[in-house]
Amino acid sequence: MQTEFTMGIEEEYLLVDKDSLALARAPDALMEACRADLQDQVSPEFLDCQIEIGTRVCKTIAEARADLRYLRATVARHAADHNLAPIAASCHPFSRWRAQSFTQKERYSDLEADLAGVARRMLICGMHVHVGVDDDSQRVDLMPQLSYFLPHLLALSTSSPFWQGQDTGLASYRLSVFDNMPRTGLPPEISSWAAYERTTGTLIDLGVIDDPTEIWWDLRPSHSYPTLETRICDVSPRMEDALSIAALTQALVRRLVRLRDENMRWRDYDRFLISENRWRAQRYGITEPLIDFGERSLRPFAALLDDMLELVAQDADQLGCRAEVERLRMIVEAGTSATRQRSAHAQASGDATARGQAVVRHLIEEYHADL
Repeated sequence: MQTEFTMGIEEEYLLVDKDSLALARAPDALMEACRADLQDQVSPEFLDCQIEIGTRVCKTIAEARADLRYLRATVARHAADHNLAPIAASCHPFSRWRAQSFTQKERYSDLEADLAGVARRMLICGMHVHVGVDDDSQRVDLMPQLSYFLPHLLALSTSSPFWQGQDTGLASYRLSVFDNMPRTGLPPEISSWAAYERTTGTLIDLGVIDDPTEIWWDLRPSHSYPTLETRICDVSPRMEDALSIAALTQALVRRLVRLRDENMRWRDYDRFLISENRWRAQRYGITEPLIDFGERSLRPFAALLDDMLELVAQDADQLGCRAEVERLRMIVEAGTSATRQRSAHAQASGDATARGQAVVRHLIEEYHADL
């Protein structure tokens, strides 16, 4: 059966009070209103200032756009009824994690008990992209190949330069927080689907985890769907940025499958080397070079993006997402959200609180820009 490379996008948002611009909990009435419109496409998240959405299974980027726009707009509309606004940024610019409370849900209570202080700092949001690959063994085979591109996807998505009112100097501080969790980071080298099930099954059989959803690698086979799920990206304030990154992910998966069909494959690089690029993307986003391991050189991100767009050109055309992947050049030219947030902070007047509030207002505007 031919692979269709369907797509699904999950995003996590933070809810802020429109007056103070600080984080605020989601009232039960807000979640009930969202569920009435969106059913199982919306859910609470780990902290009660968060909300998560997920698109339906989409065959094209156009379908994903329509669904994601509806999801974002619906959350914003119901939030406004409670004087709240969602922002799609991976860290809040100034609110503190100690002031937040957990969602009252058994799964989250169990995680808090299991992870202790590590869990209490998880005031972060991300974007996950699912790409349909029906064959189990093929999903595992693709993981080390697609891992090469994970730092590039992270770099394009970076939206978390601030943490508790401080500029961290990183483009994605979210990843620094998330990496304190167990079972995170780049996926390990796994030889087969049987080996994956044996490895994860060991932890399940021992009662260490309940199921594979508690394995939070940057890339994993989905437990619920026949998909590969990238989890490395920050959430994007602008919907069109999110769609472009998702489109590139979809096109890369298709390209790697085509290589296999041609009896070829992308070279598997050592996780140690890919981790260095992961760090560089986390630290600098797209403002500094990443390592091109084939050429054994540091290359500007714009040049690496050119290479990727050339690599997936045929696949983007076949998937109908050429315009979306080409739009990634605009991110490289104008900067990621991390750059824009720093600009909003620098241009604001007043004390540290006023500057942080200016960043949140900027993020609210960007969330609504494509709706």
